[in-house]
Amino acid sequence: MKIVHTSDWQIGRTFSFVDDDALGALQAERLNVIERIGMLARAQGAAHVLVAGDVYEHETPSGHTLRQPMERMRQFADISWHLIPGNHDAHTPQGVWTRLQRENAVPANVKLHLASAPVELDGAHNAWLLPAVLQRRHTLSDLTAYMDDAPTPEGALRIGVAHGSVVGFGNEEEAQNNPIAIDRAARAGLAYLALGDWHGFNRINDRTVYAGTPEVDRFGTGGNGGGECVVVAFDGPTAPPRLSTHRTGRFTWCKFENVVLTSSADIHALESRVRAIAPEQPHTILAWLEVGGMLGVDDLALYESLIDHRLRSALACLRLSGAPSLAAGADDLDMLGTSGPVRATAAALLEQVNAGGAEASVAQEALQRLFLLWGEVRRATP
Repeated sequence: MKIVHTSDWQIGRTFSFVDDDALGALQAERLNVIERIGMLARAQGAAHVLVAGDVYEHETPSGHTLRQPMERMRQFADISWHLIPGNHDAHTPQGVWTRLQRENAVPANVKLHLASAPVELDGAHNAWLLPAVLQRRHTLSDLTAYMDDAPTPEGALRIGVAHGSVVGFGNEEEAQNNPIAIDRAARAGLAYLALGDWHGFNRINDRTVYAGTPEVDRFGTGGNGGGECVVVAFDGPTAPPRLSTHRTGRFTWCKFENVVLTSSADIHALESRVRAIAPEQPHTILAWLEVGGMLGVDDLALYESLIDHRLRSALACLRLSGAPSLAAGADDLDMLGTSGPVRATAAALLEQVNAGGAEASVAQEALQRLFLLWGEVRRATP
């Protein structure tokens, strides 16, 4: 028997640092990935998909957002989808799960598990699902504790599914809310405990696993397994499950820290480094660059052209923190002519920069902008 384990879809999530076009693409992909999960289940021969909480980002999504994931799952009538609430979409009165039931929006192949009690998962394999259900965003009690004594038939394959933070894995402070005992699988005789809340793949032990979000949603999770789902194969109720991770995410999120630029070669190398992430699909890259260093006038113009303009237009999102400073001296003023108001202004700004003090950084930025604008005018003049 096989299942697919996934979590933290967070349908309806917003990203404040991207423009409208990128936001629309990111939100659409959180829905499109459901289809890739369904295709993965078919290809692997898994009849069941467990979604370990946070199907939705908010407790009050619009009606359209509420129904969209249901319709994506409806397309895979041969797959049973098993959903539990998470901390973002807890089973509160008049919350998303009540609305779905009231609107009759749940397809026959989608099972909402809204009570903490065993339910038969697959009769042919004597497999039983033990869901832990959050009825509020945060709880201080371990909702998986009931699994220890939850009755199932003799020889049953017991699979737990929950949303929260394991206690005893170095994150006790985080686990104050929605805690889960690290040894719950052993205590409750579980063949597998499918967890949600951690957005990257994390194998706590042989039987306790976070699947992570199937479409990466933040800088830094990619290296921890975000953008994947887990296929779990069972050989029996006591045999260790066999796990395999499968890439499902379309977008790649990368953060480049402490990038120091001092020459045109550095600028070209940075552009090449970012594009190499997905050379044939740069539009699937979200990059966050923390940039510093000092560049001459011409190299600063090159940086603005290659990085801030060309690379930004190629990627799904380019987020810049910091910027290279202008390394300008008296000799660079000749670029602005031998006299005139523009040169005089630049000379005054350069003098203020060299003098230091509270206004030096403002003067540096103004001088940098003056040189860049002058260069644009010079290139545009026939």
